[in-house]
Amino acid sequence: MDLRTVLVVGTGLIGTSTALALRKRGVRVLLADRDPGAVRLARELGAGEEWFPEGEQAGERPERADLAIIAVPPAHVATELLALQRIGAARFYTDVASVKAEPIHRAAQLGCDLTSYVASHPLAGREKSGPGAAREDLFLGRPWALCPTDESDPEARAAVLRMIELCGANPVEVTAVDHDRAVAVVSHAPHVAASAVAARLADATDVALGLAGQGVRDVTRIAGSDPGLWLGILQGNASPVAEVLEAVASDLADAANALRALAEGDGTATDEITQLLKRGVAGHDRIPGKHGGPAPAYAVVQVFVGDRPGQLARLFQVCDEVGVNVEDVRLEHAPGLPLGIAEVSVEPDAAVTLTKALHERGWQVP
Repeated sequence: MDLRTVLVVGTGLIGTSTALALRKRGVRVLLADRDPGAVRLARELGAGEEWFPEGEQAGERPERADLAIIAVPPAHVATELLALQRIGAARFYTDVASVKAEPIHRAAQLGCDLTSYVASHPLAGREKSGPGAAREDLFLGRPWALCPTDESDPEARAAVLRMIELCGANPVEVTAVDHDRAVAVVSHAPHVAASAVAARLADATDVALGLAGQGVRDVTRIAGSDPGLWLGILQGNASPVAEVLEAVASDLADAANALRALAEGDGTATDEITQLLKRGVAGHDRIPGKHGGPAPAYAVVQVFVGDRPGQLARLFQVCDEVGVNVEDVRLEHAPGLPLGIAEVSVEPDAAVTLTKALHERGWQVP
């Protein structure tokens, strides 16, 4: 399937990132959004050109794209799909909302043409929103769910599959119901849980916040996302998310009861807490690595870095000089000090090589 022209409706983070990725691969991209400012910013970022539904002249039909990508909140996908199909905006259609079953059901109720529509969802994002946060590499190596129905035309599926490949993502075909249950576990419920932890910080003392380390930042990072956006997502997947949260709440309640018993001197209560912690480790270890499959065990080399321009570039230059590939990197800042610690994840056999090279070049390695 050759995609020459793609229409992106909704120039937020995902829509604009998709547009940027397609533009990089030579696809002509048309942009539309109810917010003129969002379209203007996306256009200035190089995401494409503005699309005018009414055409250049009154009564003229708009230019027809090969594929229309509907990048709007889940509750508006079906109505947007119907409006686009009525004017023949594209040959085929998809959406990138994080909920699938409800938009498909609503589209059927409205009488949308389901043969030309294949729902999809990229499992990628950031805690920031809007076109200004968009990146052309946002989807590289990331899974992208593809949810065709029995009515979906094979050509429509091929068009959406081609779009996913052009964005550098890995297509995963799954039913809409299975998709929604899956994202409830790996995305939606974790967001609510992170928000619940972050909410405790709203009333925390200055002493507590002054002691905040990387752990609490890791747990609460996604809680900084737009509440309005997430409310729409959670409403569209309410039942599966509720089931996961009920299970999490049960585990937390059991842990709280065990800790109360432990505080009262019941030493046997440690067993229940230990089991939860072990289950947590087992679940964490099942998260796929960056290349898919089980996550490999990396060695972590810690190095002090100054809080000034060029320090990370110098650090990566050392890695390049000694032929060590950086698998991951994290920064932890030292409160009140002009430095931090970079945690560089490398293959275990490369840790000694990198540590020695850093020492020789004057870096402080704990």
